[in-house]
Amino acid sequence: MREPPVESCIIAFMGKSFTLVQLRYFSVVAKLENMTAAALAVNVTQSTLSSAIGQLEREMGVELFTRLPSRGLRLTPAGRRLLLGSQAFLEEADLLYQSVHEEGEPLAGELVVGIFSPLAPFRAPVILQAFEAAHPRVKVTFHEGDQESLRHSLLEGVCELALMYDLGVDQAFGRQVVERVPPHVLVAADHPRAAFPNEKVSLLDFADEPLILLDLPHTREYYLNMFKTLGVEPKIRHLASGYETVRSFVSLGHGYSVLNQRLAHGLTYAGGEVVPLEISDDVPGIEVSLVRPVGSKPTKKSLAFESVCRELYGKPAG
Repeated sequence: MREPPVESCIIAFMGKSFTLVQLRYFSVVAKLENMTAAALAVNVTQSTLSSAIGQLEREMGVELFTRLPSRGLRLTPAGRRLLLGSQAFLEEADLLYQSVHEEGEPLAGELVVGIFSPLAPFRAPVILQAFEAAHPRVKVTFHEGDQESLRHSLLEGVCELALMYDLGVDQAFGRQVVERVPPHVLVAADHPRAAFPNEKVSLLDFADEPLILLDLPHTREYYLNMFKTLGVEPKIRHLASGYETVRSFVSLGHGYSVLNQRLAHGLTYAGGEVVPLEISDDVPGIEVSLVRPVGSKPTKKSLAFESVCRELYGKPAG
């Protein structure tokens, strides 16, 4: 008698039953937030997909999606919890299948990693190069965003983990520090202070100069609190949401700025140059962390990604 495919096996869960096929369909619908697009992605009819999701909801005893007319689907809180828990479960099922057919099968599949936009140019290419060398069968996609949007993406299951600053990361998330980056003052190449690049400066020295502020959620509060701690009221001249935009404004003499990430050169998109200066004040640095929702079981692909980051940046596990 022929055994049923692994995909169709029924799983008992606290008196309920569901199939791997239903979970896989659910994960695709959750990602695309559209039943028609999901049906095309998994190559089944829309009615088949809708029926599978309906059966899964009945087995779970909860609604997994909120149906929005003309706007697609949105995960409910219960749906988000199922998505977070199912990713590792589905990967284990894949690995079980692989182990039956071939010992030592390498990691394969897709992994979506969130990354804080200002970090992306510095970290994403380096990490991707190292990760692809170690795990060539895993396709990594980076999902860029600011701190707040990455928090939502993690909770919504858009990405399994994210490389971001520690800013605004509350108790709903676990994080692993991979690097600590101190802040620095950035001035134009023709600024008087730029003539002494090896001398430390105080933020008090710039109290009367215009500030170009990197204006991103949680990031702006970090910089403004830095000034507040020193009793300085900065004279904000321009707000910019782009890291390179800030550098360009500074390079053409529109003001100074405070940033954390440093380039290996002083050139900017605007054609001017900038000079970084170390800060003498006792101001906090930023921790670059790998963040994931508390309670989510990590997949082996994401653990491999963490391992590569630790190797690159020298931070131990834990």
